[in-house]
Amino acid sequence: MRTSVFVGTSLDGFIARPDGTFDFLTGGSDADGASNGFDAFFATVDVVLMGRNTYEVVLPFPAWPYGRTPVFVLSNRPLPPPPRDAVVEQIAGNPDEVLARLSDRGFEHVYVDGGATIQQFLRAGLIHRLVITRVPVLVGSGIALFGSVDSDIRLKHVATRELRGGAVQSEYEVERPTDTKTE
Repeated sequence: MRTSVFVGTSLDGFIARPDGTFDFLTGGSDADGASNGFDAFFATVDVVLMGRNTYEVVLPFPAWPYGRTPVFVLSNRPLPPPPRDAVVEQIAGNPDEVLARLSDRGFEHVYVDGGATIQQFLRAGLIHRLVITRVPVLVGSGIALFGSVDSDIRLKHVATRELRGGAVQSEYEVERPTDTKTE
């Protein structure tokens, strides 16, 4: 099973303001999913895994952004009802258990979304790919993309490109620890 993150941040590393809004993310990039690569990325995933806070932020959007792609929401509490025609299920457990259950259901490529969820899966060593779009704005405070980690998480740079409006998008593969036996 492959896991990927596709996310936008302010230049100072915030994915949302303290109240969860992320209006600043469209300020320096194309809102059009085709031009920022989101549509092409989303076409490669077969399931979305997000935290409850992210679910509650996207729930009132005029159009459900995930179409009929199954969305699993990490939560131990009952979820607010999903939009009509949305495929939404609640799921709980540690990252290994959650991915095992998704794999058992036949899913192969998971789009992991939401600050706390991304952090949790990164700390567990379960994220394979990061696509991060940095928008040219400083917001000063908010919800950080990355939190504390127990040890370094090494990344391999794959590509960087400039988007219209001055945003910069970088893609990384998360390096897997190798067996470093000495002879």
